Amino acid sequence: MSRILLAIETSCDETAVAVLRGHKDVLGHRIATQAEIHAPYGGVVPEVASRNHLAILPRLVRTTLADAGLEIAGIDAFAATTGPGLAAALLVGASAAKGLALGAGKPFLAVNHIEGHMLSPFFGEARIAPHLALVVSGGHTLLFDVREYGDYRLLGRTRDDAAGEAFDKVAKLLGLGYPGGAEVDRLARDGNPDRFDFPRSMLDSKDLDFSFSGLKTSVRYFLEKRPSATVDLPDVCASFQEAVVDVLVGKSLAAARQCGHSLIGISGGVSTNRRLGEKLEQACVKAGRVWRAAPPELRADNALMIAYAASHRVDRASPITSDVRPNFDPAAFIAGSC
Repeated sequence: MSRILLAIETSCDETAVAVLRGHKDVLGHRIATQAEIHAPYGGVVPEVASRNHLAILPRLVRTTLADAGLEIAGIDAFAATTGPGLAAALLVGASAAKGLALGAGKPFLAVNHIEGHMLSPFFGEARIAPHLALVVSGGHTLLFDVREYGDYRLLGRTRDDAAGEAFDKVAKLLGLGYPGGAEVDRLARDGNPDRFDFPRSMLDSKDLDFSFSGLKTSVRYFLEKRPSATVDLPDVCASFQEAVVDVLVGKSLAAARQCGHSLIGISGGVSTNRRLGEKLEQACVKAGRVWRAAPPELRADNALMIAYAASHRVDRASPITSDVRPNFDPAAFIAGSC
């Protein structure tokens, strides 16, 4: 009989709870966003995020259980994101899941946030197919060689700003709202991506790492040289976005060739970017490869991806004393090789 998992995600500014039976039967799934709360600050304030998680989470757990038609006693295991993320925010979700597990006498499963994203394109499947994984979000830009569940090798990572972080910072320079990635994407639809030549940092490097800080700085210098009245926002957004996308697609295809993968999986909040999907599709067709992304509702931070990752090791409980890990630790995450 398939186990029923309750998962909690509070790594940043989304409070999320999900109830999942097996690998694919969604019994309940709720997300409470704090975007409007953090918008006046132009970014996430950790103390504000954790306070709101504390206020929202108990009600969200009750509501999600009601959606599932279950009581706590009907849950077979409790999972939570334990890193990476904001330390205070992670503690809220992890502590809640541990408390529920202890109270119910059921197992606790500590789940890595990056693994949740990385596996999400395969949601509902019992087997994780070999593939090249691109995890691209506000906090991370990572490439993995994935052979099967639990067998991962880190191929490349950003040396400074993540792609999503660069989108948000450039949006702020342009006077757009927070979060800025979606607004840049929207404006770019009416812009000319060839109008301005922004740098494709590290695109031709011999490794698979990323760097987006220089691109952000290039946009800042570009704007400083032009009066605001002369800046064509759609063209700037389209040109900046094209530079980010070219690097993400180029590095992903290079990594797939290096590891011999015919399948590329893409996940994380930036995977919703329209232009990224278009250019990755074009590049894959040309290279004889295929790609897949998570369902739209699983691309931003959510608890369902955490439940799905936990469903692959529901019989291997984590120590109830396991701590949160705010920083991404490749050594604790990776096995195997190309």
